[in-house]
Amino acid sequence: MLREYLKLSRSFNAALTGAAPVLGGIANGGYEIGHLFILFLIGFLGHSYGFALNDIIDLKIDQFSKELSDRPLVSKNISLTRAKIFTFANLLGAIVLAICLALYTTSYFPLIFLFISAGLITLYDFMSKKYPGMDIFVASGIFALILYGAMTVSQDITLLAWIVCLLGSIQVLFMQLIAGGLKDIDHDSKAGANTLAIQLGVKENKKKLTIPPSFKALAYGIQGIDICILFLPFILVFSPLSFFNYIQILVLFLLCLLMLWISKKLVNLKQFDRDTLRKYIGSHYLINYSLVPLMLMALTPWVGLLVFFFPAGFLLSNLVLHGTLLHPKTM
Repeated sequence: MLREYLKLSRSFNAALTGAAPVLGGIANGGYEIGHLFILFLIGFLGHSYGFALNDIIDLKIDQFSKELSDRPLVSKNISLTRAKIFTFANLLGAIVLAICLALYTTSYFPLIFLFISAGLITLYDFMSKKYPGMDIFVASGIFALILYGAMTVSQDITLLAWIVCLLGSIQVLFMQLIAGGLKDIDHDSKAGANTLAIQLGVKENKKKLTIPPSFKALAYGIQGIDICILFLPFILVFSPLSFFNYIQILVLFLLCLLMLWISKKLVNLKQFDRDTLRKYIGSHYLINYSLVPLMLMALTPWVGLLVFFFPAGFLLSNLVLHGTLLHPKTM
């Protein structure tokens, strides 16, 4: 049964969301391990809340896709009642931990941004299939979550912390608008969902995938903004640059090229094959979410451990729960 609840919480990328407030804390000068670990748990529980709620709300739409039969609510391995209890328990757990952290730091103002984050993600879950472009809510929710992590360290937000907030929200926006829009196009269109991908003309008919230039331009535009902001700290924050910084820039540049290549493969697919989509999206996850920790190594090298932590959580979860490495079956 634990296996099914891990599937419901989308454990394959829970480490990525869990690290969001951690990265905010580090970017704002917080290095205390206990503090950062609590932030990770808050992010992890918030992630589980958001995805479990999403599965509850989208259950009728998800039932249109046989390829989503591994989702616990679609397979009925978890009842709707138990899923609701699980969802509420994750939200409550995150709030309790956040209050405990506020008591420890004697700083209560950051809680406002955690509640804003939860509210935005909840709003997204209820509206994502009804109106196009609602992914902006989940991206804004991640922005608020990273800002919350930064503010638990200090209410004087550094320029670097603001940049990390922007990067996190833009990365999530790409995964929701582009990757999410493509992987769900088969059952979204059949169920009458109204997503931006559908509005821009993305279509699936008898496994043939049509991706118009407008959607491709949006994908490349978001990626371009993401990459430009990623390198800003080396101009505005870390200057003058050391030899190590130049090594960072080179590694980040090469990873960005690889990420763009994967994006190109993703938006130029001609056939709808969920396993292929999962493989490209999974590979994109691994690269995209390693960029900020690599950039933050300019502050302290041990942040680079998160680069290995993310893929380890992603790959291990996929292997244990789905028997695959890059394409989780609940995606």
